[in-house]
Amino acid sequence: MAIELGLMSGTSLDGIDAVAVEFDAARPRVLAHVHRPFEPALRAELLALNTAGGVDELHRGALAANGVARSYANTVSALLDAAGLAPQAVRTLGAHGQTVRHRPREFDATGYTLQLLNGALLAELTGIDVVCDFRSRDLAAGGEGAPLVPAFHAEVFGAPGEDVAVLNLGGIANLTLLPAGGGVAGFDCGPGNALLDHWVRRHLGRAYDADGAWAAGGRVDPALLAALLAEPFFARTPPKSTGRDLFNEAWLAAMPIAGVGPQDVMATLAELTTRSAADALNRHAPATTRLVVCGGGAFNGHLMSRLAALQPRAQVLASTALGVPPDQVEAIAFAWLARAHRERRAGNRVAVTGARGERVLGAFHPA
Repeated sequence: MAIELGLMSGTSLDGIDAVAVEFDAARPRVLAHVHRPFEPALRAELLALNTAGGVDELHRGALAANGVARSYANTVSALLDAAGLAPQAVRTLGAHGQTVRHRPREFDATGYTLQLLNGALLAELTGIDVVCDFRSRDLAAGGEGAPLVPAFHAEVFGAPGEDVAVLNLGGIANLTLLPAGGGVAGFDCGPGNALLDHWVRRHLGRAYDADGAWAAGGRVDPALLAALLAEPFFARTPPKSTGRDLFNEAWLAAMPIAGVGPQDVMATLAELTTRSAADALNRHAPATTRLVVCGGGAFNGHLMSRLAALQPRAQVLASTALGVPPDQVEAIAFAWLARAHRERRAGNRVAVTGARGERVLGAFHPA
C-alpha cells in the first residue's frame, strides 16, 4: 500500500505538522507524526509578510518561500526517522505552504491566494515527489480556494443517517457540514486561534493560552462582543473564506477595546470564536447532532466547554474520539489531497468553494 506524507503549517504560525499515512479505502492509518516549530526569525518574517505595505516584499517573499521549503524538508527528515522510512518508500508529499495573502474573487474577479513554499526546492531536498499550491486551481475555476478539507472530512467523519459537522479551530475556523442525506458543504466561519494567540502573546508573552485558562478567568464584555460580531463577514452567505487579511491585529485595534481589561478582552475573543461558529452552525445546519472539533482549538478546554454550552442539542467531541488526533487532521488531509492529485481525482467541492466545477488540485514537482 502506498505511503503518502502530508505537511501543514496553518494561519496560527505555531509550526509544521507532518504525518506519514496509508489510506485503506480512504481511511487513514498514521504511521508517524511530528511537529516542528518555525525558527523565530522565519516565523517573524512570515507574520510580517501577512501585512501589505512592507519594503521589498517580492525579494523577501521569495527568500521566505525557500526558508519554508527548508523547514519542511527538515521536518520530513524527522518524520521519516520516526516512521523508519526511506524517501524511496514514499509515493507523494502533499504540502500546503504558508498562507500570507488570501484575496479570492477580488480586484479582477479571480483574485489571488499566496502560500509561500518553493515546491521544487522541497522536492530537491527530500528526494520525494511533491504536490503543493492546492488552492490556485480552484481560484482559476472561479472558486474561493478554501476551505479544501471538507472532501476529506466527508470520507473520514461522515456518518450515514446523521447530521454531522466538523469544526476546524486553527488560526482561522472553518466548518464542514455533512447532512444525513449525503453531500458536503463547508466554509470559513471566522477567527479561530489567530486573535487569541496574538492577544495572549502581547499581554502575557506566551505562545498560546493553555487550556483557555486566562480567557476562562475573564468576563465577556457585551458591547465589545456585539461590535466584533457586527463584522459583515459573519453575515455573508457561503461560499466564503478568510484569513489574516481580515482578522488581524489592525482589525482588533479598530474595535472598542479601550477601557476593557486585557483578560476581559481575551474572554470576549474566545466568545467570538465560539459564538461565530455556533451561529453559523445554527444558521446553516440547525439539525446537527454531532460536532467534531479538530485543530489546535480542540485542546482548549474553555473553547470546548463554550461550544458545548452554545450547542446543547449536539454532541461536541474532539476528533480524537473518532480515532484521529486533532493536530493531525489537516496534515492527513493534505496527504489525501496529494493522493487525489496523483490519481487525477478532484480535491475541491463546488458547494464549498463555489468553483465552476470539480478540479484536480495542486502543482506537481517530481523528485
